Amino acid sequence: MTEQERKLNIQIRPARPGDAEFLAWLILTAGRAHVKRGIWEVILGGTEQDNLEFLKQLTVTATPHLFHYACYLIAEADGRPAAGLGGYDPRICGYEALYRAMPEVLRKLGHSGPDPEANKRAERALCCMPEDTEGAWIIDSVATLPEYRRKGLVDRLLVAILEKGRQKGFQRAQISIYIGNLPAQRAYEKHGFKIVDEKRHPHFEAEIGSPGMARMLKTI
Repeated sequence: MTEQERKLNIQIRPARPGDAEFLAWLILTAGRAHVKRGIWEVILGGTEQDNLEFLKQLTVTATPHLFHYACYLIAEADGRPAAGLGGYDPRICGYEALYRAMPEVLRKLGHSGPDPEANKRAERALCCMPEDTEGAWIIDSVATLPEYRRKGLVDRLLVAILEKGRQKGFQRAQISIYIGNLPAQRAYEKHGFKIVDEKRHPHFEAEIGSPGMARMLKTI
């Protein structure tokens, strides 16, 4: 632990239901990364507050899934959530589980059913999402509050989430980035991740502002 980390009094802990508001910010911010508009903003449309409320409800559904609080670790700095990330088994908490949880969110928000326009936007925004590597522990939604960036929080979180994957029996880990997000790429390469393939599409670039997404893998 560095002197800077000791001064901040960093603690890594599992996320709780009471972290829903912070997790909503985390997921939205991670989706933005360095691009002009994040995937969630493209899919959901509406205002930032609308998006945050949707994601807040999404993190506390009865059905666990990749954006559920139970999949997240949080780094607290001086007693407040400052950074976080998710890690999950795609066979249990992957996109099928997310789709099962979605009706609960829509009911809570007073929607009668899926928005056909949102489904169309989702097709354009998700066309470059990398496939889940068979047998890999998936890491997702990495973000830090601006005032706590470059202070070692993500490094600590990555070590913890990789250890969690190892304890669950995984031998590989996967993380995805927007093509061109060099700071994220370098941060993950420092932990042993390497780009194995990319997906590109003009629709994705038009909507998001990045040519596509890259899949990174490492042995754990």
